Amino acid sequence: MERGIGLERAHMDIFTELGVLYARHGHEKLMKHIKLFSSRLCIANLIQACEEQQHWQEVTYLYIQYEEFDNAATTVMNHSPEAWDHAQFKDIIVKVVNVDLYYRAVLFCLQEHPDLINDLLNVLARLVDHGRVVGITKEAGHLHLVQPYMEAVQSSNVYAVNEALNEIYVEKKDYGSLRKSVELHDDFDHIRLAQKIEKHELRRMRSVAAYIYKKIGRWKQSIALSKKDNFDKDAMETASESGSRELAEELLGYFAIQEGKEEYFASCLYFCYNLVRPDVVLELVWRNNLTNQSMTYLLQIIQEHGEVNQLRIDSNKNDKETRKKEEECIISKQNICAQLQPLVVPMNIVCGGCPYEFSWDGYKILNLPVRDQKNCGNDFIYI
Repeated sequence: MERGIGLERAHMDIFTELGVLYARHGHEKLMKHIKLFSSRLCIANLIQACEEQQHWQEVTYLYIQYEEFDNAATTVMNHSPEAWDHAQFKDIIVKVVNVDLYYRAVLFCLQEHPDLINDLLNVLARLVDHGRVVGITKEAGHLHLVQPYMEAVQSSNVYAVNEALNEIYVEKKDYGSLRKSVELHDDFDHIRLAQKIEKHELRRMRSVAAYIYKKIGRWKQSIALSKKDNFDKDAMETASESGSRELAEELLGYFAIQEGKEEYFASCLYFCYNLVRPDVVLELVWRNNLTNQSMTYLLQIIQEHGEVNQLRIDSNKNDKETRKKEEECIISKQNICAQLQPLVVPMNIVCGGCPYEFSWDGYKILNLPVRDQKNCGNDFIYI
C-alpha cells in the first residue's frame, strides 16, 4: 500500500486503508500520513479507526480538517492528557457552533490549566456573557485567577463583573483600584458596598465609602464620614455639590469652632460661597475671632453688593430715559397728526326757515336745538 500511494491515479481508499493500518499497527507514522494526504482521505472512516485505537490527538486533527469544530473541542476536553494543545484549542474554541462549549471550556481550563485561563478568556471575551463567566469562576472558587480578564472587560459596565472586582479590591485592601472602579462604573450595589467599608480599618478605604455616599446623594452621611477621618476637602466638595444651605452652614460652623481649622474655614467659604448667607458668616467670624481668615470673603461680598446697587441705579436711570423718550415720541406723533388735518375756518350759519343762528367748527353744528336738528329741512346759509 505504501508503494500504491505513489501511483499517479491512486484511489482514495488506498490512502484511507493505509491510514487505518497505521492506526492499528504503526502509530508513529499515522500523524505524518494524515498531514500529507488529508485531502485524499475518507476522514470519517479514519476517525472511526483512530477512536477505536484511542489516538485522540489524531482524532482532533481529523475533526479540524473535517470542519467539525464542536467535536474537536469536545475530544480535547474529554481526552486532554493526549489531545491537549493550548494554541490549537484556542483556534478551535472560537469556531464552535454550540455556545455552551464556551463555558464548558472555561470550566475545563479552570480545573486543568488554571494558569492559562486568562489567555483563553481573552480569546473568548467578545463571544461570552461576562456575567455567566464570573458566576462559573466564582462557583469554582477561582475568582481571583480571572481578575485580569475582568479588568479588561469592565468597560462593559456589567453588574457581576463590577461586584466581583470590588469584592477583590476590598479583600486586597486596594483602595486606589476600588476608588477608580466606583468612579468609572456605576452598575453595582452602592449601599451594600458603602456599608461594608465605612467601618474598615483603613482610613483611605473609609474615604471610598464617603465618596459612594456622595455619589448616590446621601450628603449628610458622606460629610460625617469625611469629617470623622479629617478628609476636610472631601467634606467641602460634598457640601458644595449638595446645594444645601443647611449642610454648608453646618460644615462652616464646624470649622469655625474646631481648633486648628481656621484655614479650612476660609477654604469652606470659597467652596460654599453661593450657599452660605453673609449674616451667618459674619456671626461666626465675630463669635470665633476669624476676621483675618474671612477678610477676602467680606471684601468680595462688599464689592458684589456695591456692584448690585450700581446696577440698580443704572437700571432706574435707563428706565427714566426710556419713559422720557416714549413720551417725546407720543407728542411728536400727535403733532404730525395735527399737521395733516385740513385747515378749518369757523363761520356762522343761518337757517333759511328757522329763527336761529348757529356756529360751525368744520365738523358739526353747534347750538342747534335737538328738535330743530330733526325737523328742520331748510337749507343753511353760510355768512
